[in-house]
Amino acid sequence: MVEAIQTQVGGVPRRVLIGAGALVAFALCGALFGRASGVGDVRMQETHAYQVLQLRFIDRNDGAVAIQDADTGVQLYRVAPGTNGFVRAALRGFAQERLRDGIGPATPFTLTRWSDGTLSLQDKAIGRRIDLDSFGHTQAEVFAQLFLVKEAAK
Repeated sequence: MVEAIQTQVGGVPRRVLIGAGALVAFALCGALFGRASGVGDVRMQETHAYQVLQLRFIDRNDGAVAIQDADTGVQLYRVAPGTNGFVRAALRGFAQERLRDGIGPATPFTLTRWSDGTLSLQDKAIGRRIDLDSFGHTQAEVFAQLFLVKEAAK
C-alpha cells in the first residue's frame, strides 16, 4: 500500500506528471529560443502603396451597386443585382459597422494595390481594413479591375 502511494499523486501516476512537466518545460524553452533567435519567425515583407483609389459604393433602387471614383464621381463599375457576392459581402460588413457607429457615407473607401501586388480595402471612417487577397485571387481580381477601368477612363 505504501508503494502505491509513492508512485501516484492524487490518483495520477508520478511518471505521467514528470512527463507532463518535462513537456511543458520543453515547450517553454523552445518558444523562448525561437523568440530570442528568430528561428521559425515569419515576417511580412515591407510594402508601400503602389496605386490608390478613393471609392464610393452606392446602392441603386434596382438592387445594383454602383462603384464610383470618389475624386471625379465617374462610375467605374456596376455590380449587377444578384452577382459578385464577395463584393456585396465585403461592403455589407463595412456598411453595418458604419451604421452601428452612426457614420454616414461621406468618407470614401480606399482601395490600395501594394508594391508586392496584394490588394486591400480600407474604411478609414471605422478604422477597418481587409486584405482582399486573403480571400483568393479571383475575389481580389474583381477589385483589381477597377484600377484598369480608372486608367481607361483618363
